[in-house]
Amino acid sequence: MNKFTATKVVPSAAPLTGQRAHEIQAFGSVVPMPIALAEATRRGSAANLNQMLAETMTLRDLYKKHHWQVSGPTFYQLHLLFDKHFNEQNELVDLIAERIMMLGGVSIAMSADVAEMTLVPRPPKGREEVPVQISRLLHAHEIVLKEARTMARQAAQDSDDGTNDLLVSSVIRTNEMQVWFVAEHVVDGPLVHADGQATE
Repeated sequence: MNKFTATKVVPSAAPLTGQRAHEIQAFGSVVPMPIALAEATRRGSAANLNQMLAETMTLRDLYKKHHWQVSGPTFYQLHLLFDKHFNEQNELVDLIAERIMMLGGVSIAMSADVAEMTLVPRPPKGREEVPVQISRLLHAHEIVLKEARTMARQAAQDSDDGTNDLLVSSVIRTNEMQVWFVAEHVVDGPLVHADGQATE
């Protein structure tokens, strides 16, 4: 038997654990994809979207933190609202990550990598009052929206319509809607009596 002869593999029910190998694609690189976009465009869009992915994953997790830790008279409605927004952000996470892979890139996935990249300030581990929770969420949304608009313009300039559409139709619209729903909870308005005198 020479060295090129295949050895027979005997089937086994034993799991093949502890396997190790080199990465098949380095982070930050793009592989060729036949989607009619230049390599430089795909690399730039993938890098931008990885940054957006880090912000979106952070915002998503911030919503879950506040969902668990919210308290006070508005507990029930905010508990439900925060979880709804968490689920919507989680959908965005999947869309963004999949777009990165479509471009031939590698999406970030682990919390340690997200923490290194995100621009959203890290909250304390403990519980905070509702107005502070909401202020943190609104600030995070503003970061996402500012970055998303810049990235959408770049994608449009590079004729990357898929990335532009994702950012405009999904990321920007979802975040703007969530800002509206959250911001209305910190309007300082009267609950029972109208403030001031009515004019005739």
